[in-house]
Amino acid sequence: MTHQTLAEALTLTDDGAGSLIAQLSGDFSNAPQAVDPAKGAPFGGLMAALAAGAARRGLGIETPLQTLTVQYLAAARFEAATFTPTMTRGGRNVSYASVLGGQGERMAVQALATFGRDVDGPTLKPLDVAPKPLETLEPSPLDPRVGPWFTRYIEHRFVDGPKLFGENAGKSPELGCWMRTADGAPLDEMRLLFLLDGLYPTYWTALPAPPAISASVDLRADLLADLTPEVSPEGWAYFHFKSRDVGGGWAVEDGVAWAPDGTPLALVRQRRKLVPTRGV
Repeated sequence: MTHQTLAEALTLTDDGAGSLIAQLSGDFSNAPQAVDPAKGAPFGGLMAALAAGAARRGLGIETPLQTLTVQYLAAARFEAATFTPTMTRGGRNVSYASVLGGQGERMAVQALATFGRDVDGPTLKPLDVAPKPLETLEPSPLDPRVGPWFTRYIEHRFVDGPKLFGENAGKSPELGCWMRTADGAPLDEMRLLFLLDGLYPTYWTALPAPPAISASVDLRADLLADLTPEVSPEGWAYFHFKSRDVGGGWAVEDGVAWAPDGTPLALVRQRRKLVPTRGV
């Protein structure tokens, strides 16, 4: 059986009519590896990366991505998907774009992207961090009973273990992890967006098993640095995620990503809708 590579999954092909086509494969399903990937959908980080890539490539934008906001409208199917970008307002220093992605009349995502040129000005970088050094940690693949299919394309190194199912009970629901894509490619814009959704919900560390399943409703990522190949040549970044609120059937979680030298790379906030549990 031939598996889709990450590079293939991130490839967008111009359809000649203003849209771009991506091939969505079950290899990137958000279903646990213990079940058929068809029971899930293409995971949110992949869809966010494709939306950003479609805006950049389809509109010929060269300035850095500053902000991407994605709304997940419906689960996409594992087949070709069309991403159609529109330049809402272009400028020399700031450009605003929107992207619709889906299959036929079924829209799966809509995204707003802000691109902007970096210029000289005041600098303040208060997001400092001092995690355990990467080289002191062993690879820690996710348990296939809970780890989705797409996590096979990510190398995880948890700083204090995965803390699943109640290890953070009574403590702050947070988690630190070094991650990179398994191909070891230099970290770029699309791979960072892919990784910003590369872990299970952080509230799983504070609540007991079985996990409270949820679906991503929207995600906002603010990129803080121009991702040249020199930022992380081996693709590594350190991520810290924290649940901010869980209740009423919703969850809100924040995350921060840093380069290996401690440079802040991105902030992310994700809202999830918890799947209702059936009574016994």
